[in-house]
Amino acid sequence: MVKVYLHNLGCARNIVDGEAMLGRLETAGHRIVDDADGAEAIIVNTCGFIDAASEESVDAILELAQLKSGGTCRRLIVTGCLPQRYQDDLPAELPEVDAFLGTGAYDRVVAAVNGEMENGACLLPDPASLPLHTRHTMRVQTSYPVAYVKVMEGCNRNCTYCIIPKLRGRLRSRPPEDIIEEAATLSLSGFSEIVLIGQDTTSYGYDLHPGDNLAGLITGAAQSAPGSWIRFLYGHPDRIDSDLLEAVRKHPNVCPYFDIPIQHVSPTILKRMGRGSHDGGFFEALFSRIREAVPGAALRTTVMTGFPGETEDDFLQMYDFVKKIGFDHLGAFVYSDAEDLASHRLSHHVPADVAEERMDRLMSLQSEIALGKNEAYVGREFTVLVEEDQQDGSFIGRTMFQAPEVDGITVVYARERDLAVGQFINVRITDATEYDLEGVPA
Repeated sequence: MVKVYLHNLGCARNIVDGEAMLGRLETAGHRIVDDADGAEAIIVNTCGFIDAASEESVDAILELAQLKSGGTCRRLIVTGCLPQRYQDDLPAELPEVDAFLGTGAYDRVVAAVNGEMENGACLLPDPASLPLHTRHTMRVQTSYPVAYVKVMEGCNRNCTYCIIPKLRGRLRSRPPEDIIEEAATLSLSGFSEIVLIGQDTTSYGYDLHPGDNLAGLITGAAQSAPGSWIRFLYGHPDRIDSDLLEAVRKHPNVCPYFDIPIQHVSPTILKRMGRGSHDGGFFEALFSRIREAVPGAALRTTVMTGFPGETEDDFLQMYDFVKKIGFDHLGAFVYSDAEDLASHRLSHHVPADVAEERMDRLMSLQSEIALGKNEAYVGREFTVLVEEDQQDGSFIGRTMFQAPEVDGITVVYARERDLAVGQFINVRITDATEYDLEGVPA
């Protein structure tokens, strides 16, 4: 038996991969620990989507590598997108690492922990060669009371700034009945929120039989897990159809929450991004249609500043659009250049300081919008999922319009109430900030 610690980085999809690795290790007789200091094997499950994520991953590896000389760690293993993307450089640059496992090599984690590989081995099989997760995949859940369900793997799109298709392969969807059964099992096991995720979740089922799509999957999950919230993340604006809107509208346990990254609204920039021939009018009609079909729908998007060729006029188109739509939640990031991206070869790269300044302006605008929306909630009552007991009479939770990890929280002050993690409670909102809410049991 080896004591194993997992340090997980990146998106919710990485959480699922990490939990599956822990499941394999636990099945093999190893012990999962919560503290790296006492671990004999450390796994760093990395992200390599943009420079900032890669740097965070490398920093984590170097910090945890110190436990090989000053702690109990004997094996340091790096998994995920970072080795898949930088396979030619990492072994030489990180000699502290005993094994590198790419996105198609998670099934070799037990061998890596057992020391059955050559020192510094880098395993990078085709990601498509790794079978999809199923409801029978052993996982050690790490995000209670939320459970993430990966409904698909890979992506068929060719956005010029994105490396994900190269790291994860082409679209492969799980059978709907397998996912629906998993949702039912998770709900019966006590998970209060089930989040359906993929690289482009709204493309789910396009590689399966006609009629297999996200709308049908949401309907099946909602019916099989009536005691849990159902949420989906990572949608594409081209895939939001009337069937999907109806599936969200008619099931009370489906969160009326639409996470749809648009990246930009300038037709020029969208074309250079490989995102189609859309413009602000297309997106305005889309979000109006969502709000009309699903009253009270929460809208979240992600946008990028500093993409090659972005002018001040292009940026102002996006700024004015964000102001007009009034997103409930918005994330922004600066374009991250790399030689392995198609966008690297585009002309007129934007200086980093200009891109940063544009992002700051956009987020300043969004903070004003978010504060106004949150202040409008004061005095109203909402159902809140309790996620953490702070042991001081206060609890951290979320409403349906706050997604885990990426949005704000709702702090519930309940000194006279004994609330349990995973419990739903009606809360009256008493105060608001730009991103968080505060309230008391109603």
